Amino acid sequence: MQAEEIKALIESQLSDCQAAVEVQGSHIALAIVSPDFEGLSKVKRQQKVNAILFDAITSGAIHAIDRIDARAPSEI
Repeated sequence: MQAEEIKALIESQLSDCQAAVEVQGSHIALAIVSPDFEGLSKVKRQQKVNAILFDAITSGAIHAIDRIDARAPSEI
């Protein structure tokens, strides 16, 4: 998957979301800001992002997510 496709998928699933996606080969780094992360632990945030990308991961369209930086707007 291309960076813009991943970005669009994430932003369509999280409210008022801003996502930055960096793709290097088959590895992906994500930086995401959304109020949906407010009050969630780091693990729960990563689980939420992984759930959004689950189909792409299981199909092999995404090989690996190396980094997920998921924050609420109050944390930036």
